[in-house]
Order: sequence, then structure tokens, then C-alpha cells
Amino acid sequence: MLQLQIKSDSTNIETDQNLVKAAIASEVKNLKRALAKTEHIIQEFETKYQISSDYFLDNWTAEDLENGDDEYITWFGELQMKTKLLESLEKLEGIEYVT
Repeated sequence: MLQLQIKSDSTNIETDQNLVKAAIASEVKNLKRALAKTEHIIQEFETKYQISSDYFLDNWTAEDLENGDDEYITWFGELQMKTKLLESLEKLEGIEYVT
């Protein structure tokens, strides 16, 4: 868990805290949007080739794909992106604000 304490010289600390919370909430929204796009692309590959991404990673090479290296790199990259997006979301959504 990540604990976030916001200190400010401002007379209205609540406004400053809300600003930081809103910025983090906006980033969470952007990450969720990016995750949905990534998951859509992954689903298109899984549907096209009728295999799971796990099977793809464990058993397939670029030669197994219709468009070779381009598709392999794209599919593999989207899977890595999904992992990174999920990690970032988990961290940001797990923030505990302390006073």
C-alpha cells in the first residue's frame, strides 16, 4: 500500500489535497481508458488466431502469424503494456491519503 501525505503552506490545505486527488483520479481514468484499448487489441488477436495470449506467448513465433514480425511485436507489446497498466492502476487505486 502507498500512503500519501500532502503538506502545504496554503491556508486552505483541503483545496490543495482535492487538487492532488483529482489529478490522481484523472490519471486512473486515463490508465483505464488505455487498458480498455489494449485489451481490445489483444482480444482481436485472440479472436483472429483462436488462441489465448498465454498460448501465444508459450508456443508461437512470428512465423506462425499472418503478418509475421509486425503482428508478433504488436501482440507481445500490447501484453507487456497491459501488465504495466495494471501495475500502475493497482498502485494508484491503492493510495491511502493520510493526514
